[in-house]
Amino acid sequence: MVSLDITETSKALAVSGGYVVVIGLISYFMKERLFMSESLVATVAGIIFGPIALGWFDPSQWTDDLNYLTLQVARIVIAIQVLFTGIALPKAYLAREWLSLVTLLGPIMTTAWFIVSLLIWGLIPGLTFLECLVIGACVTPTDPVLANAICKGRFAEQHVPLHVRNIIVAEAGANDGLGYPFLYLPLYLILIHEPTHPRHSVGGAVAEWIYNTVLYEIVLACVIGAIIGFVARKVLRFAEERDLIDHESFLSFGVALTFFTLGVVGIIGSDDILCCFVVGNSFTWDDWFRKETEDHAFQDVIDQLLNSGVFLFIGAILPWSQFGNFESITPWRLVILGILVMLVRRLPWVLLLSKWIPTLKTWREASFAGFFGPIGVGAVFYTQVALQQLPEGSSRERLRNSILPIVYFLVFTSVIVHGVTIPLGKGFQRVRTLTITRSQSASFADTARVSRLPPALPIGAGASGSPRSPQYEERQEDPSGEMGRTGIRFDLEHRGKSLANASAAEGTRGILSRPSSPAGLRSRTSSHDRDYAREREGPGEQDEIAEEVEPRGQRWREGSNVVEESADGTRVRVFKRDQPERVLSE
Repeated sequence: MVSLDITETSKALAVSGGYVVVIGLISYFMKERLFMSESLVATVAGIIFGPIALGWFDPSQWTDDLNYLTLQVARIVIAIQVLFTGIALPKAYLAREWLSLVTLLGPIMTTAWFIVSLLIWGLIPGLTFLECLVIGACVTPTDPVLANAICKGRFAEQHVPLHVRNIIVAEAGANDGLGYPFLYLPLYLILIHEPTHPRHSVGGAVAEWIYNTVLYEIVLACVIGAIIGFVARKVLRFAEERDLIDHESFLSFGVALTFFTLGVVGIIGSDDILCCFVVGNSFTWDDWFRKETEDHAFQDVIDQLLNSGVFLFIGAILPWSQFGNFESITPWRLVILGILVMLVRRLPWVLLLSKWIPTLKTWREASFAGFFGPIGVGAVFYTQVALQQLPEGSSRERLRNSILPIVYFLVFTSVIVHGVTIPLGKGFQRVRTLTITRSQSASFADTARVSRLPPALPIGAGASGSPRSPQYEERQEDPSGEMGRTGIRFDLEHRGKSLANASAAEGTRGILSRPSSPAGLRSRTSSHDRDYAREREGPGEQDEIAEEVEPRGQRWREGSNVVEESADGTRVRVFKRDQPERVLSE
């Protein structure tokens, strides 16, 4: 007799696999036409398929300790993401952008921690300020998974400069590992009142925080990460130059390096998340591995699978019953808290300190970087770390019962807000464009035809080129601001010509005409790929190395200024439209 074998494993595989298959069929339309976030769709799907709705799969049935399972899932996902983030950054990025990162990871991150803690303390009664500092530390780091999702895709490529995307993902990768000092300082001060804790004084707790968290976990993790990345880079290059490693192993080396780092650093009890980020930067410090693998989609495939899987999981474990289970934690308090956190957690402080963030050249870039500091998997991870440190049945049972619903609701709020901002903005622009077009067509048909022609972009008296010249490949802004800027942003095909003419009086050339390392456009076939092609297809056309095409930079208008970015996003300068020789910042 045929019998069904309906197990939790089978249901989980069916739901997760079916979700990836169905969403994959419409993924291009969803991401490139509707600008929908993968994390938002996956979270909503997890809610629908999870125990709160259809009940097709329930992660709490997979294990007796859901918190431990969540901790390990989040740990692995974040580790892979931050190492990939380190690999994707340009050559020696941390050394070049150290001031911007120090500002973001120092005063801005600390201010965000205190602001969020104050909001929780004011809106959730019954919690001490120390307990609120623990909860605030969980949601202080920006999430690398959501940050990567925001900084990829057609919208980001068209509207967000590469140097802004780089600083967002670099900060997200670094501060996810740097969340430990913010979390453990209030935790150690809380635990001094527990009889099982070895320290029972404030001085002892602070001393333990310095040598155990700051020195052993943070500093040691950075040292170990730099060593692992350096050794891995040298060993891999040695193997590749001597044809010892095959194509598949070469591409998967980064994932294997992540698991190795997690295991080794986890065994010694240091900060494995921060170590993975440092490993990624050290591993590609000379840009060799990034250039060799940038034409492949292997890391993007891993990113997509991790993004879909982890947010499907988070959507299924959201504690809906706890959002209004306590007298002090009511839905209206959580909603107000979520709105305030989205508004004041980062944005005001990034704008205030933007002068000390040289990477962000304009207030628009500072606004974007300040707003898109999402709360996601990192917050879930730190929540589980805090629960592991707080013993059950302790005097802090109130904190144990409150931290999960507060943090998870803020994660859900961030996924919703950051997931719908771009689609709503694009929808508003399209409606406005349609309205303007119809109005122009009805009253000024002939004028409308002329007005839609691209306006000229004067860049000085000596400029010889115009945006209608063949050397330009334009992206013309429509009246609605479709391109998301106040002026024109276009790519230069022959980068040196017009810019050299514009600055001929000074005898200088712009950064778009300087040679630079390609970031996303590279037609040169890597040596490793050519060797692999020869093995598969034999000698012939594969031996003919295509001439390298110099990557194109970008320029766009910001009010009365022009912003100019090199192709790899490593060099940016701002100058006056009518005075190209007057460089405002570089």
